[in-house]
Amino acid sequence: MRSIVFLGMTLLAASVGIGQNHPSLPSSFRATTIHSPEGADIFVRSGGRGPVVVLLHGYAENSDSWAPLAADLMKDHSVVVPDLRGIGRSSKPEGGYDKKTQAKDIRAVVTGLGYDRTFVVAHDIGNMVAYAYAAMYPDKVKRLVVMDAPIPGIEPWNETEAECGNYMCSKMKLLLNPGVWDLHFNFHGSPAATVPGIIPPGSAYGPAAERLVAGRERIYFDRIWDDFTGDPSKPDEATRNFFAATYAQPGGMRAGFAQFTAFSQDAKDNKIFEQTKLPMLVLAVGGEKSFGALQAVIMRHVARNVQEAVVVGSGHWLMEERPTETVALIRNFLDAGETKQ
Repeated sequence: MRSIVFLGMTLLAASVGIGQNHPSLPSSFRATTIHSPEGADIFVRSGGRGPVVVLLHGYAENSDSWAPLAADLMKDHSVVVPDLRGIGRSSKPEGGYDKKTQAKDIRAVVTGLGYDRTFVVAHDIGNMVAYAYAAMYPDKVKRLVVMDAPIPGIEPWNETEAECGNYMCSKMKLLLNPGVWDLHFNFHGSPAATVPGIIPPGSAYGPAAERLVAGRERIYFDRIWDDFTGDPSKPDEATRNFFAATYAQPGGMRAGFAQFTAFSQDAKDNKIFEQTKLPMLVLAVGGEKSFGALQAVIMRHVARNVQEAVVVGSGHWLMEERPTETVALIRNFLDAGETKQ
């Protein structure tokens, strides 16, 4: 079944991106699937040699979004790049989308590949998984990089314009706040209606959000990409088609929406994590036109030592909008950590 799904995803991506290049991890990377004790099969690719770096992607993307960074770091690092639970070629179980559970998935990946202590770099929802991972396994994280997203329950989680300082940041925080989904009947997680003789229990109609976007995944994601970019041409057409195709696979949108419906539980877990500050050095990166310096404000609530960086001219999609500048920031931070090991 996994091979059939992978073939379908490959054909879909090819059909919408012929003649164009979408992001792709280095072809030399080895692919494997690691079973997490938490009930998911995590697809992961890895390559290079040296200190280990784990890269955690965000929503509306998959692990291929790390292509520019992975290609650079593999020269002198062992780079580990999983698809998060429910995304890309990882399995799509019904539950387990709280970030504490997903952190356990990542720990299974790290140990399954024979590693232990690593650097961790994350973006978007990957930040939330990375924070849970660093809080649960603080002695296993050398340094942590988080980029352009809030942490559920960590202030200023409940603030918008006053704290953000720009429209894009405010809009993202509004999008990610679980109260928005509660207000709109838990849109991303409401159960399908059951109508005797018309919509039977367990039918393929699915929750309201899934039904609305079925066959229209590109339209749905275009709104997200457009709202949070600082450059209207990024992500480019090939990239958009590729990522939309991966989420269009069976169960892809259900699992994607489940990342959001877990935020209330994430916030509760993070309030407990917050009581013990992260001991490792943290680099908080924000796009100038998105989270900017607010990323460091957030992380100073949960970590003892936070360095701040703002990528000039970038919106939320740092790897697509400003790859050269972002890769340089991350490499310099990781390299500095190696000299102190």
